[in-house]
Amino acid sequence: MTSSRATLIQVAQRAGVSLASTSRALHGTGASPAMVERVRAAATELGYSPDAIGRSLRLKKTFQVAFAVADIGNPVYVEMMTAIHEVLAPHGYRVVVMTTGDTTSSTVELVRSLSRGFVDAMILSPLRTDDELVEEIRQAPVPVVVIGRTLADRGIDSVSTDSAGGIGEAVRHLLGLGRRRLAFLNGPLDTTPGEARQRGFDAATRADDFTGERADAVVAADFTVAAGLAATRALLDGSDDGARPDAIVAANDLLAIGAIRAVRERGLSVPEDVAVTGMDDTEIGRVFQPSLTSVSLGSTERGRIAAELVVDLVDGDARAGRHTAVGPRLVVRESTAAPAATPQASGQDRASDAVVHGAAADAAGGVTR
Repeated sequence: MTSSRATLIQVAQRAGVSLASTSRALHGTGASPAMVERVRAAATELGYSPDAIGRSLRLKKTFQVAFAVADIGNPVYVEMMTAIHEVLAPHGYRVVVMTTGDTTSSTVELVRSLSRGFVDAMILSPLRTDDELVEEIRQAPVPVVVIGRTLADRGIDSVSTDSAGGIGEAVRHLLGLGRRRLAFLNGPLDTTPGEARQRGFDAATRADDFTGERADAVVAADFTVAAGLAATRALLDGSDDGARPDAIVAANDLLAIGAIRAVRERGLSVPEDVAVTGMDDTEIGRVFQPSLTSVSLGSTERGRIAAELVVDLVDGDARAGRHTAVGPRLVVRESTAAPAATPQASGQDRASDAVVHGAAADAAGGVTR
């Protein structure tokens, strides 16, 4: 049967539910997931397609949620977007992906633009945040959820993780393997992730139980593979053989992959000569050779939680100002091992993809990308 012949009444009859229940299920409002699935299966079978424009005009809603991120090409955001879509689609919402830009002013302008009736809600993961942006979010006429900052005290729903603590997990893992001279490869320090991850490395290497030597901390131009490659080249070129780091802690997986390439260019081996850790546990890090030891920040879980917060806000079932923290996890793979001339440290397993350490989800003040 074609969509031009199928009617809402026929969908209700095929699903075996009332007309009102059918309408709610198709609109994604006030219906259980089981009801939504049942009604949409009937609609698909009959070839029924609702009038999206008429529905938007009638309900004064766009049924669109903006997901605005700093870098659309970063695989972290792909994982988040997938999770967001899986939550919002059953409620009838489409996800519109866009970039916040590199500056807070560009993000402020984006929030203002989207507030003019283009979307029903926003999920933001900006690279930089200041008081002007926070106030713009507070004044937005549509619900906004922020990923990467703890903003509950400002009346904004947010999802964060303790990336500073995650860097500490990576440092302790490398020390446990027998690594002693640790370098840190970070992105710009005036960004939310750059500041937090630098803070984590500083705290871990200044702790009383730090038994290694702190090598250089280098700042890449951004958080990409190319920037990681360039920064690590400079790091290695500026180090004598005796002062060369035997481990590099990178602020994300893309920087770590760039670091591995730079190490190999110098005729060195990963992990035998230099162990490398990343952060974000992205798919590219999992399939890279050697597969990347990385700190997972729960990208999929953060996306799911943010979308669930949006649904509650749009449906009017909650007040803004909630906060959820997702704890970091260290995932050990092939890019870290004991130094080539040193026996494997007791109790350290290099089993591929073994999750070896979890951190508490206490993310007070914690930020992430």
